[in-house]
Amino acid sequence: MFALVEIQDYVRIPPSKFGRQLEETVEEELKAKYEGAVISIERGEEEKPILGIIVAITSANTDPLGIIIPGDGATYHKVSFNALVFTPFEKEVVEGQVASVTRAGLYVNLGVLDGFVHINQVADERVVFDTARGSLLLEETRRYVDKGDVVRARIYVVGLFPGKGLRIHMTMRQPWLGKIEWIEKTREGSQK
Repeated sequence: MFALVEIQDYVRIPPSKFGRQLEETVEEELKAKYEGAVISIERGEEEKPILGIIVAITSANTDPLGIIIPGDGATYHKVSFNALVFTPFEKEVVEGQVASVTRAGLYVNLGVLDGFVHINQVADERVVFDTARGSLLLEETRRYVDKGDVVRARIYVVGLFPGKGLRIHMTMRQPWLGKIEWIEKTREGSQK
């Protein structure tokens, strides 16, 4: 779910920041440019790349001798840095708190971003939106999924959508997935 990735780039230091410590300025510029950015991590020729979101810059090594490009008063410094990257992958089982419930399904907070569970992927039985309660109702068992509930789901799509960024689609329609409360009751029943 998380990876430490080494990245190399050039950092532009504007003239307004020349009097400050180089390391602090580079870190500030890297955070502004990279934190929250979606990146693609290459894994080898045989495997497709993994998409991820940079959560934090952890360390940076900066070349103190920058270069100046004619017409630009800034200096450009070569930098190598480590980034903590949230890397969700297909078939991964995750747990999170339901951030919102809509007619279309659930948005589940995974820490860095919300994953989506379509209403048809909530359970093996018919699921409807209860407008009075603002929850999803499983019609046969009369169980609810409310905002704030903790659920376990399996990721089946991780994709980059233009203008929307990284999107995660999940299912709860497999054994040992669903609302944690339901899983605990199933486990207790199977132990008897």
